[in-house]
Amino acid sequence: MSKKLELKFLNEDNKTVTFSLDTPIEPVDPAAVQFAMDEIINQGCFFSSGGELVSKKEARIVERTVTEITL
Repeated sequence: MSKKLELKFLNEDNKTVTFSLDTPIEPVDPAAVQFAMDEIINQGCFFSSGGELVSKKEARIVERTVTEITL
């Protein structure tokens, strides 16, 4: 099972931009995630095809389980 931390933002075109981080530290600290997302927006360090990131949309942990089928 693999886990990712997804940080979702809205850009100037009001489109969702997602950054995925592998193997997040758990338990996730919501205050640290919020601070990091605020800094990403304030620093303007990422740009998307729809313009700069303007607001936070959500953050979430996504788990994926793969089960091999023996043939």
